[in-house]
Amino acid sequence: MERLSMANTRFAVDLFRTLNEDKPTGNIFISPISISSALAMIFLGSRGTTAAQLSKTLHFDAVEDIHSRFQSLNADINKHGAPYILKLANRLYGEKTYTFLPEFLASTQKMYGAELASVDFEHASEDARKVINEWVKGQTEGKIPELLATGVVDNMTKLVLVNAIYFKGNWQKKFSETATTDVPFRLNKKDTKTVKMMYQSGKFPYGYIEDVKCRMLELPYQGRELSMVILLPDDIEDESTGLKKVTAPTLMLHVSL
Repeated sequence: MERLSMANTRFAVDLFRTLNEDKPTGNIFISPISISSALAMIFLGSRGTTAAQLSKTLHFDAVEDIHSRFQSLNADINKHGAPYILKLANRLYGEKTYTFLPEFLASTQKMYGAELASVDFEHASEDARKVINEWVKGQTEGKIPELLATGVVDNMTKLVLVNAIYFKGNWQKKFSETATTDVPFRLNKKDTKTVKMMYQSGKFPYGYIEDVKCRMLELPYQGRELSMVILLPDDIEDESTGLKKVTAPTLMLHVSL
């Protein structure tokens, strides 16, 4: 599982850097594991050049039994009885007149829990879009009401692979609402923005990444199985945060500690 974790972390860092290039001073909110899981299903059904390109992009080269490891990871993510809610769900929506390989459907169902739902893209693509959006809305407790915008699918669509993730947890040590104050937050070297900043005093896992010159703070959620990790650069050298210098091995080393 460690090799899959490293592969997913490498991909997450690559993805962050790519998105950061387009908007170095903006907010980026993504779920890399959702994207890795979805692309892994595509990798499962790919061959030749496409498979080679996906393997390289996702850093799967050094990972053995990729899909069975994702199966274990998905089971761990979706486990019952945890003091938090974390759901990762996959589903396939296929054109009802199109024939898909039974082996592919069986494998995606077994490894990723992705069932195939037959829809009429050819004659009722808008209805199919609404069906997909309704499923995502249900999986995310209404947080994502419209994943697919009008026109994203049409009568030429044959297969849509959908991944939805939902998380809800409470802090291990709760913040007091009365301690929240307005403070300036640095967006880059030039700009600041007034934000609502929570505050509390306590002992938390803390570290320093010398290579990137930034501090790291871990805020555990109830149960201490999951945490929010915050990286704070010592200074901002240009119009970005400087966090693009972070590497996957560095993250793995410090987070595991």
